[in-house]
Amino acid sequence: MSAPDAALPALPAGVLRQVAAAPHRLLFFVGATNVLLAMCWWAVWLAGMRWLPAGVVQPPVPAGWLHAMLMQYQVLPAFMFGFLLTVFPRWMNQPELGRRHYMPVAVGMLGGQVLTLAGLFGGMTLLQLGAASTTAGWAIGTFILARLVWIDQGRTWHAVSCLAALIFGLLGLGLYNTYLLNLDARSLFTAIKLGSMVVLLPIFLTICHRMIPFFASMALQGGYRVVRPMWVLAAAWALLLTHTWMELRHAYAWLWWVDLPFAVLSGGLLWAWWPRRQAMPALLRVLFVGFTWLPIAFLLYSAQSLWFWLNGEFILGRAPAHALFVGCFGSLLVAMVTRVTQGHAGRPLILGNIAAFTFIFIQAVVLVRMLGEILPDAMAWQAMAAWGWVLAFLPWVLRSAWLYLTPRADGRPG
Repeated sequence: MSAPDAALPALPAGVLRQVAAAPHRLLFFVGATNVLLAMCWWAVWLAGMRWLPAGVVQPPVPAGWLHAMLMQYQVLPAFMFGFLLTVFPRWMNQPELGRRHYMPVAVGMLGGQVLTLAGLFGGMTLLQLGAASTTAGWAIGTFILARLVWIDQGRTWHAVSCLAALIFGLLGLGLYNTYLLNLDARSLFTAIKLGSMVVLLPIFLTICHRMIPFFASMALQGGYRVVRPMWVLAAAWALLLTHTWMELRHAYAWLWWVDLPFAVLSGGLLWAWWPRRQAMPALLRVLFVGFTWLPIAFLLYSAQSLWFWLNGEFILGRAPAHALFVGCFGSLLVAMVTRVTQGHAGRPLILGNIAAFTFIFIQAVVLVRMLGEILPDAMAWQAMAAWGWVLAFLPWVLRSAWLYLTPRADGRPG
């Protein structure tokens, strides 16, 4: 990188060019912005409902549903698109994507988030525009990735699995757009269930299936055996599709028939991947800890279903869902994005104090959120967990944003 290029971030146009230099930079920056904006609103709303209910501005549609849509279709997907638009060409030995490919995705995702948050206070029209912007960005990103899979003739199964999940995401966004027009609760309920089990979870699982053994083999000096049984992805898809179909039919008493096998399946992967003889560096250990929440979450789902079958009660409330979302997705987000950011910023592959703080804090947040389902004054516990998320992510987001806005430490482009 030349000296004039290195000085570009001092100027606004240079900063923009720097953050748009690679898909992971731009989309991770959008995701980092979203992860704070969305959770700040949710934390304020929960605290207001608990302590100042008369002064809380209610959104045009139920706040809990909007929280689910924000996290599942706007916050986490920005990171996912940043990662997938970076790795798809590498997985399939194709040229890297240019700005004209990923800029529209970032604009759609960020615009959707901003318009949706404005719509929480400004009315249904802004929510509709936010949903349309998110859908447009999602559709463009999905089309670009689908084209790569088509060129590859579907030979890279990890890419095919991620693409299938993104297509289900388009279906979920279509249902969300429909809900905002006719307020049919069934559309939004279906969109939320799709987002959990056949959009986010298959993508997180597929990326872990591909990357955790790879990262472990790179970090550990010899003796580590890479295990990637492809049948596991097929079995996981079958179980998750069945789970979703049963939830949409309200067959809660029978979910344990698929949730318990999924817990065993994901637990088996964890056992197969876990290093037996080598000490893990912190940046690798957090990936394994984050993935550990996946079988835990599905054991909780199974226990919830079994108890409902026996007694007709949901004793754990949304604790299993938050073990999945906060424990698994939140932890893996910090672990995976930190590793990718460090590597693509030309910096040492270490966890660092800030990411370690965020990761540890997230473990406390998920425990608080889960306990809030069984302890008195649930709203207070939920508010504390939401504010805990904000405090945990704030230093990590600020440091990550600084890395995305500045050149690589090794002087290389990208």
